[in-house]
Amino acid sequence: MQASVAQVQDKTAVVTTVVAAFRHDPAFRFFFPDDDRYDADAAAFSGYLFDKRVDHGTVWMIGEASSVALWSPPTAPGIEPADAAEAQTQAMGSDGGAAERIEHYETIVGAALPEEPHWYLGILATHPDHAGQRLGRRVMRDGLARAAADGVPAILETTRADNVALYQRAWWSVDHELDVDDLNVWILSHPGQKETQGQG
Repeated sequence: MQASVAQVQDKTAVVTTVVAAFRHDPAFRFFFPDDDRYDADAAAFSGYLFDKRVDHGTVWMIGEASSVALWSPPTAPGIEPADAAEAQTQAMGSDGGAAERIEHYETIVGAALPEEPHWYLGILATHPDHAGQRLGRRVMRDGLARAAADGVPAILETTRADNVALYQRAWWSVDHELDVDDLNVWILSHPGQKETQGQG
């Protein structure tokens, strides 16, 4: 099954998958710890991330957004911490401190990301109803191919230790490990070529 480029009308489906997939993700629960607010707050933030990327044609999905990959190309404006915090506040109104937590996280992690051009995989999510089908590997391939074509690395971060091994099996390597308060954060890079040659 091939990935397709998401369009503006796919926003609801993409956001639904991200919210469901990240319900127990350490970073999202650091941002949105209130169970009663999680769905609305995570949806507002995921929608912001989608909006920042969709016009660049760098949101890919499989099927009806069963699995999604939200990439930022080197030439696109980045997700600046202040912008993220402002968008979060505007989208959610009284945000219970989420904007400040996002800004705090983005400031620390952003400082550890490479300064040279790279493709950034901001979100890779598979809906829990479709877990175990290796859809994540498939949906991120287009971004990896674009990185390889541009001759730059792909970069991501994860706050889940179990994800590190999964990414390493898909040719990602750990570049940095850091802490954001009680969160462990791993920053990984991918050269692009192996996936585009049909491995994994």
